[in-house]
Amino acid sequence: MSTLTTNDTARALTLPGASAAHWLVRASLAGTFLFHGITKFPYLAAGAEMMGLPFWLWTLVAVVETGAGLAILLGGALRTRLGDLLTRAAGLGVIAIMIGAIWMVHWGQWSNIPSETHPFGGMEFQTLLLALGAYFTLRGNDA
Repeated sequence: MSTLTTNDTARALTLPGASAAHWLVRASLAGTFLFHGITKFPYLAAGAEMMGLPFWLWTLVAVVETGAGLAILLGGALRTRLGDLLTRAAGLGVIAIMIGAIWMVHWGQWSNIPSETHPFGGMEFQTLLLALGAYFTLRGNDA
């Protein structure tokens, strides 16, 4: 007597449309970074002054934010090696920006609610974005 057993739990738990679920995360991450990057460009000098950064560095922040938002979308659309590299590069850009934001602005308070000591709020949301950047860096288009 022979017994047939399968251990294909991944297939058993996969719902229809699950292969496109990465777009839910990509779209929200891209939207956040595109918004924050693009809205810096009209006020680069004022933003650099407010943050106490050199103009060139604040401009680089805006470019990286915008580029990461575009690359995370384009990387997902291109299901090739180039798309995978774009996804991973976008993740690295997100990591760099979020480390800077947490270190310069949000460190010392967890809650995202603005306070007297943290007028831009704490690091709750920024750590989530940092984790998403790390996820896409490590997984690429296998996300």
